[in-house]
Amino acid sequence: MMGEAKSGDALRWPAEWERQEAVWITWPHRAELWNGELPRLERDFARLAFAIAQRALVRINAAAPLHDHIRTLLGATDGIELCDHASDDVWCRDHGGIFVARDDGTLQIADWRFNAWGGKFPPWDKDDAIASLMASAQHLPCLRSEMILEGGALEGNGTGLVLTTEAVLLNPNRNPRATKDDVERELHRMLGTKSVFWLGSGIEGDDTDGHIDDMVRFVREDVVVAVTEQDSHSPNYRVLAENNERLQDLRTLSGSRVEVIPLPMPSPLIRDSWRLHRLPASYANFLICNQAVLVPVFGEPKQDDAALGILREAMPGLEVTGIDARRFVLEGGAVHCLTQQQPCVACCDAR
Repeated sequence: MMGEAKSGDALRWPAEWERQEAVWITWPHRAELWNGELPRLERDFARLAFAIAQRALVRINAAAPLHDHIRTLLGATDGIELCDHASDDVWCRDHGGIFVARDDGTLQIADWRFNAWGGKFPPWDKDDAIASLMASAQHLPCLRSEMILEGGALEGNGTGLVLTTEAVLLNPNRNPRATKDDVERELHRMLGTKSVFWLGSGIEGDDTDGHIDDMVRFVREDVVVAVTEQDSHSPNYRVLAENNERLQDLRTLSGSRVEVIPLPMPSPLIRDSWRLHRLPASYANFLICNQAVLVPVFGEPKQDDAALGILREAMPGLEVTGIDARRFVLEGGAVHCLTQQQPCVACCDAR
């Protein structure tokens, strides 16, 4: 089903907890990015793909010459589709297309310009092409924007409310001449959203300059979990306190107050010999997928268990499972950053 893309009021960006047909990931292949850890990292990717495949189809962006190797790593895992989509890096949330529901009961893809988080990590031309390749592979219309944006910079509740940060979408390294009004109009055009709520900066070590999915996540239409830092000496203390103060003004489109559930940070992950001294580890970087929640954990049993417990209480009835993300976060991201959900068409409408 190809055809003309729609915009604005004809669209709705589904919430992550709505039924999903598939989850997309982009396979790692550049050894120089992972400090000699690529073979182990690929095994971690295989475990992530297996965990997702228990709940939804897994679609993998990877150049065709990698496919036989990936099949060997995945073994007889069912529910895997390999797509001949060459990439530069692995962060599918950021370079992949965002699936949006249309008022005719179908899907289309929002395709933003991508410049590797403000030009930090060339090359990025293959990554910038992946959203349109995903649309072609699924025979979906594709709405292209000239605004530079990564999917991890946005968090939505499915009813038209979106959260983002000034540190990313107003950063001169993305859209130097854009104002808040410009950004909001383009988000509404591309996603059918109605209201944008702005937070300030991001956590220490975040190459993205401050993606929302490391800090605040919707778990229901009117409930968020928000990362907190109790150590007043931490570089994250003031940033997170200021963001959480802003969240006291967060309202749904109907005007009701959004409940804010505190989610602690893990202990600092320090790597003295790596380009990131402090890794941007966060329990908020989880993926909700068909009644399951895949949560990054960091080899700290007490802190990991506490975070998983909070998320189980926040999302009753969902299966909350920890995914070891220590190698993922070496390059600055975790489970949510690596994935992009594709909603089930039958469950979507642009209400």
